[in-house]
Amino acid sequence: MSPEQGYQLVYNFMSLAIASMGASFFFFVSARGALKEGNRMAVTLSATVVLIAFYHYVRIFDSWVATAGGSLGEFNEAYRYVDWLLTVPLLVAELILVLRLDKRVESKLIQRNVLYAFLMIATGYIGEMDNQTSVVLDSSRTIWGAISTIFFVLILRDLFGGIDASFKRQSKEIQGIFKVLRVVLIATWGVYPIAYLLPTISTGLGLTAGDGLVLKQVGYTIADILAKPGYGLLIWKIATLKNSGR
Repeated sequence: MSPEQGYQLVYNFMSLAIASMGASFFFFVSARGALKEGNRMAVTLSATVVLIAFYHYVRIFDSWVATAGGSLGEFNEAYRYVDWLLTVPLLVAELILVLRLDKRVESKLIQRNVLYAFLMIATGYIGEMDNQTSVVLDSSRTIWGAISTIFFVLILRDLFGGIDASFKRQSKEIQGIFKVLRVVLIATWGVYPIAYLLPTISTGLGLTAGDGLVLKQVGYTIADILAKPGYGLLIWKIATLKNSGR
């Protein structure tokens, strides 16, 4: 694609993300008022996540426009990582909270997985600072990406195995939504490492460095929309079922 087409494609997806984050914030704030006290916290965290993301997408969008997609200066990727450092631990916490587990189990899972989430993003950011575009196995981006993936796997281990006992005690409706939520989590979070590696493997795929940057930004943005407003809607649905005693 031409540089102009790539710039416009990312511009449009970032605009969609800003609108999605802003609209979902108002929805979650409104929806939490209809819930009982014990079911509100997870939805409150969903509102917090999309508000943080809304702010950072405005900053990301401004950087994209100011640098003309990186052609007039260095596009500031750090905004995404600051966003993820704040929002990913909250996404993990809201999933655990909405199930209303035993308090001791809940506390241990939240503490452990918030730490995993922080380390996952921090190590990924170190690799992101490597602008190398050589062979995948020679890139420090790939090494740090692999380290980041270890923490991702540890989170999945807890979210799939650590809460199985509680999962089986949930209603059939909640179990069904939770299964969808798990698929959404894997599918959306799985986009991040693929997009992360695109600048490194772009030349091997016959793409220019500019194409790799465009595809990375589009991939990150789609994943963010699904992993924040989309994920939050599933959390809200579980909370409403809990609210009605199901």
